[in-house]
Amino acid sequence: MEQSLYPILGRRLFDAFEHNTPIGAFSLEYPDIQIQDAYAIQMELRKCHIEAGRHVVGRKIGLTSKGMRQQANLDEPDYGFLFAEAQYFNGHTVPYGKSIIPKVEFELLFKLCADLDRRGLTRSDILDATEYICPAIEIVDKRYHNFYGNICDNVSDNAFFHSYILGDTMVRPYQLPLEEVGLTVYHNGLQSLSGTGAGVMGHPAQGVIWLTERMLDVGMPLRAGELVLSGSFTGGILAAPGDAFEAVYSHNLGCVRVNFDRAPENPDPQ
Repeated sequence: MEQSLYPILGRRLFDAFEHNTPIGAFSLEYPDIQIQDAYAIQMELRKCHIEAGRHVVGRKIGLTSKGMRQQANLDEPDYGFLFAEAQYFNGHTVPYGKSIIPKVEFELLFKLCADLDRRGLTRSDILDATEYICPAIEIVDKRYHNFYGNICDNVSDNAFFHSYILGDTMVRPYQLPLEEVGLTVYHNGLQSLSGTGAGVMGHPAQGVIWLTERMLDVGMPLRAGELVLSGSFTGGILAAPGDAFEAVYSHNLGCVRVNFDRAPENPDPQ
């Protein structure tokens, strides 16, 4: 792919995000796109968000489950960036029309208290560098009307990041066995999904290790104060207008809730 296309495609994705208007998948328009092109487009998209006044506060890890990676024909996860302005409070109601194809995922968030700027880290190193862990919901959203699973489209679009909601319980990382933390998801009051932290690459800190190495590869190491969404315990659930989600965590981590506005009864014909 021609590098001159990177800022053009990054701007196209930014406009789709701003106006909640889907666009065509890049992998269909540019079949020669490679993963390195996708990350370069993501960086141009990131630049557009910063120019619009948003502030990068961390990273997200996607495709942490083996099944999701196999489906995407990828041998490792992917990553994107978090923006401070995209955080909602526990129990937030997402306004109607503020997303295109929202899906809800359930995970843990790491708040770092030390830089992760060297290679070969262990899970204990990650926990030592973590100020606290809390439960989280991530809302992912596809900005394509014809996405069919190509990882380059996912990566270009900031790993489909839309927003996130944090729980009210924050714990020190050594206070609980993260791989044993259980999760039960209720969708409109009915139990829908369950999983454990072991579903995230065997241990949630393992994803942070992967992210540390990848960020060093691109010269953007993780820094103290950053937030890291470490990957979903389970598959996600597509959200429809009027839906309500509650994720209940074990080990006294509490719960995280998010709701979606109902569609207006008399939508604007325009």
